[in-house]
Amino acid sequence: MIKRLVQELKSEARSVFTLAWPLVLAEIGWMVMGLVDTIMVGRLGNSAEAIGGVSLGSVIFYTAAIFGGSLLYSLDTKVSQSFGAGDLRDADHSLLNALYIVVPLAPVLMLLIWTAGRMLPRMGINPGVLVQALPFLSAMNWSTFPLLLYFAFRRYLQAVDLVKPVTLALISANLVNVLGDWILIYGHFGSPAFGVAGSGWSTCISRTYMAALLFGVVIWQHRKQKRALFQPPFSPDFARIAELLRIGLPAAVQIFFEIGVFATVTALIARFDAASVAAHQIALNCASFTYMVPLGISSAAAVRVGQAIGRRDPEGAGRAGWTAIAMGAAFMSLAAVVLVLAPRLIVRVFTPDPQVMRIGVMLLLVAAAFQLFDGLQTVATGALRGAGETRIPMLSSFVAYCVIGLPVGYYLGLRQGWGAVGLWTGLAFSLAVIGTFLVFAWRRKARAILIGYSHHRRLSILPEFGDDGSSAI
Repeated sequence: MIKRLVQELKSEARSVFTLAWPLVLAEIGWMVMGLVDTIMVGRLGNSAEAIGGVSLGSVIFYTAAIFGGSLLYSLDTKVSQSFGAGDLRDADHSLLNALYIVVPLAPVLMLLIWTAGRMLPRMGINPGVLVQALPFLSAMNWSTFPLLLYFAFRRYLQAVDLVKPVTLALISANLVNVLGDWILIYGHFGSPAFGVAGSGWSTCISRTYMAALLFGVVIWQHRKQKRALFQPPFSPDFARIAELLRIGLPAAVQIFFEIGVFATVTALIARFDAASVAAHQIALNCASFTYMVPLGISSAAAVRVGQAIGRRDPEGAGRAGWTAIAMGAAFMSLAAVVLVLAPRLIVRVFTPDPQVMRIGVMLLLVAAAFQLFDGLQTVATGALRGAGETRIPMLSSFVAYCVIGLPVGYYLGLRQGWGAVGLWTGLAFSLAVIGTFLVFAWRRKARAILIGYSHHRRLSILPEFGDDGSSAI
């Protein structure tokens, strides 16, 4: 019995790893794009203001754009469960209706981003940072629609086990972005030198390229399988759209809480000196870089859990979730060790400024303290999403970030005078709470799926799993 369990866990670990590593590379490629932008503008004459402008503009843009993209996380649930059940037509139907969500959503998000930019001058932002942030944000805003398309095609492809094209898209897009940054920021090949705004335009071009490439892969996949890309009815299926939004909206709200808190922290730090803003951006990039690994594992967990539920394998769903959580925890523990051992070396990659160095080192030590919890909450969220459970992560995020983390950070950072370090300490408290809670939430969910299936087996009835991954019991 034990030998069989060990073999099953090894087999699942190999399956999760096979699916996860291309997604991890894709997430790292996504993060590298932001790192390259920061490094490239950091070589401009006004280094601290340029980095701060990219930081502030990026946080505002991604708060809105990633919220929209997270609505499409419901494709993880619907497409993977359809794929696990062998119903490819239903998987395509979910993709089509996801596109019907994207089309009206993009202009709404663009308007919100534009409005947020117009409000920045009234928020007491450091003037040097503000003058860099506004043109960067304006350029980035045009990447909203291709970014949403990329999210839709990506979630579909990974749910049907086509993950290597996602990696290819991100790696090659980074090459496009590096070249675009070099041309547009500094003014090569006859281009005007747009400065920080050039980084935004380069990113926009890269996002358009990624969406086009993944759309081409979806077309290729269907032609290879001799299937029509979409089948009638072509009109919007409002029941399916409502289903996608019912699953996706809590996931998007959860991401909104998370990104929104980081955006608030960035805005508060922007009221300090430029060195604090630059150090925050550097530490945020580093913490986000390590986060990309469990984020890729989280996507693999969602797909593996969803596919297991689709093929009526509740034990396999539980193994998939726990294996992915263990992998995410192991990596983030290693990342914490690296951040503790080499904080000065890491900050020096971005800037030699001594004031930025001093603050950045302290922020990286705080980041080391929350690495494990960040990995646990991220992968557990993916496992729960594969089972269709997105409400529990949403509610726990609200409590952890808005009720605990942000007030603690505000108190320590502004009232006690800890500055950026105090605000980051509040974030660490948030992640410790949510990471612990979501692991227990997954434990309960995995048991519920297994008990529901066993109940129906006793009645000699195949279980009809709902979108939350559990049976009607």
